[in-house]
Amino acid sequence: MELKPQDVVLLLKLVAANSEVWSFAKLGTGLSMSTSHAFDSAMRAQTARLLSISKLPPSPPRVRGVRFEPNRANLKEFLIHGVKYSFPVERGGVTRGMPTAEGASPLREHFSDSSALSPVWPFAKGPTRGTAFSPLYDNVPEAATRDPKLYELLVLVDAIREGRAREREIAIRELTARIDSR
Repeated sequence: MELKPQDVVLLLKLVAANSEVWSFAKLGTGLSMSTSHAFDSAMRAQTARLLSISKLPPSPPRVRGVRFEPNRANLKEFLIHGVKYSFPVERGGVTRGMPTAEGASPLREHFSDSSALSPVWPFAKGPTRGTAFSPLYDNVPEAATRDPKLYELLVLVDAIREGRAREREIAIRELTARIDSR
């Protein structure tokens, strides 16, 4: 079993939503991925001990839910120490996209504006021009536009994936606070 980048995105979505009851279809829709990809991601995350899953009995007839509980301690450890090695960043040329890492909130406020272009996830509907920065998963920009909390978590993870020491330190502090809050 090997974790895939979309597994991290799924876990961050669950942390951002701070809700424990989902269907795989609803989770897939929220992440711009198919139901089967959401299911497979959840199973890999469970095998890696980053997620606990339990089925709930249908409360209204024919409505099923699944209780997801991210293992927050293991997730923090993986994000802080493993994500940059497991899913390194690929850089590209100048493109239109969504700002990430030190170019987006909540990290942008900690760094002075420089003449250099901010890192962006390539995305045709993005508001900014910057240097291409590979997202964890192709559908990340689409999912992030619909969920501001998920967007912040992804920005922080990107700073850990490739940031300099100061950026990583601030990102780790911010990410830890968000994962620990319920």
